[in-house]
Amino acid sequence: MRIAGITIPKEKRIVASLPYIFGIGPSLAKKILVQAKISEDKRTKDLTEVEEDRLRAIVEKSYLTEGDLRRDIGSNIKRLKDIKCYRGVRHMKHLPLRGQRTKTNSRTVRGNVRKTMGSGRKPSGIKT
Repeated sequence: MRIAGITIPKEKRIVASLPYIFGIGPSLAKKILVQAKISEDKRTKDLTEVEEDRLRAIVEKSYLTEGDLRRDIGSNIKRLKDIKCYRGVRHMKHLPLRGQRTKTNSRTVRGNVRKTMGSGRKPSGIKT
C-alpha cells in the first residue's frame, strides 16, 4: 500500500506503519485512524480497498507530508538565514540553535572534533 509516495510495511499494525510517512508521528497516526474509522489493531495487509482510499484521502488532503513538508521546512530555514536572525546565523555556522551548550556537546554537529591531550608519553615502538 502506498500513501503520499511511500510504501507502507504490510506486516505491521496500521498504527505503527503510518509513521513511516514523513510528517506523521504516532499521535497523528491515531487521530487519522479515528477519523477514518479504522481499528488500530488491524494489520496493513488486512485493509480493504475502501479503507485504503479513505486513509489516502485523509492523509493527502488534510496534512502536509513528505516533499511538501520538507520544502516548507527548508524555506523556513532559508528565510531565517536571509534575515540573519540568531537562529539563522546558528544554522549557517552548523551549531546548535536551541540554547544547548557547545563546550562539550554538539560533537557531531561540529564534525566530531576532539582536541584533548593524551598523557604526553609516546608509546615505545620496541617491546622489551
